Amino acid sequence: MTKRPVDVRERVRQEMVADPRVVEAVVAAVHEQVPAYAALDDSRLPEVRAIAAWGLERLLQLWATDATLEPSDLRRLRGIAAARAADGRPVRAVLRAYRVAATVLTDEIAARAPRLTASDALALTRMLLTALDTLSEEMATAYAATSEDLAADRDRALRLLLDDLIAGRHASVGALTDRSARLGIQLPDPACLLVAEPAGPDRPDLTHDMVTALLDALDIAGTPDVTAPTTVRGPRAVLLLPAGAVAGAGAALRALELRGCAITAESLDRVAVAHRLAADALDTAPAHAYRGGRLLTDADAHVLALLAGHPAAPPDHVARLVLGPLTDPGQGHLLAALTAYLDTGSANAAARELHLHAQSLRYRLRRVRELTDRDPRDAWQRLTLDIARTIRAASR
Repeated sequence: MTKRPVDVRERVRQEMVADPRVVEAVVAAVHEQVPAYAALDDSRLPEVRAIAAWGLERLLQLWATDATLEPSDLRRLRGIAAARAADGRPVRAVLRAYRVAATVLTDEIAARAPRLTASDALALTRMLLTALDTLSEEMATAYAATSEDLAADRDRALRLLLDDLIAGRHASVGALTDRSARLGIQLPDPACLLVAEPAGPDRPDLTHDMVTALLDALDIAGTPDVTAPTTVRGPRAVLLLPAGAVAGAGAALRALELRGCAITAESLDRVAVAHRLAADALDTAPAHAYRGGRLLTDADAHVLALLAGHPAAPPDHVARLVLGPLTDPGQGHLLAALTAYLDTGSANAAARELHLHAQSLRYRLRRVRELTDRDPRDAWQRLTLDIARTIRAASR
């Protein structure tokens, strides 16, 4: 006895909902075929997987029961679209992801019901076309509304943008560029991510007014076409600045009784990495690392991560960050002078070891300070130099 079409649909629906490989096939296809999704890191894929599972189950239910999308479905689609608009994922990419998912859905149904009746196939086609058409309208409306909301409050929009960058919610530089264009801004590139906090013992939380004062003190007027977003996260301020601003950051922080860490070696799509490095550095740096109002840098942050047992880069990269030009072949005599000084503990002893006049050795140490911006007489800076030269020696 031939089963009624609706029974075939329900059987296929139950099989597909119970098979986790279907959702994985959808996620894999979207990840492979849509560039904006191919750039997503592992932390974002669970969200894609959850949306795919909901969409798959809902579309199969609509097909099995000849139903249509309900108001609750539309609200959920608008919420998804608003979230994608806020994190900068282009609407074209999102709609393409749904079209790819619909193709996978069709293939999976065909594999389970190779003799699908014309009535079932027609119902599937009509359901998918109607759902995709409704989805397009809801997405366009939600994107437009979200964009208007973001543009209406520029300061809030910029804070949200930086918050999303810090949280790693941007899948690619392209998505970030698209969001920046909608806001009518140009982000600094190359950039410096500065994380600052009060230097005093009480350490009150920073306010947005204090962040504005810091931004004014940094004086980035030399790059008038660039927008520098800022935000506050707990007791700390986070500023995305032109890379050149790092030169005056130390003085600006000292004037406001702040201390901080500036990361300049990460690209805009790795702001989350830069923020984690800087925040961890501020959490773990000893007090004497800030001696003289010194600003922590990429090199300090990577050394601290290495010491904490969770390095954020290969050891040889950390060595290059700390030693800078001393790693060039032509600067071997300076590296040798530094090594002798670190091993012996004094300029005179280092000079004797290298068969140099003491003044020549001191001159070379001055050149080390100039090229690395690190003084081997300072306890913290000596430690970072010692770690770096040890790593370099071990890797040769």
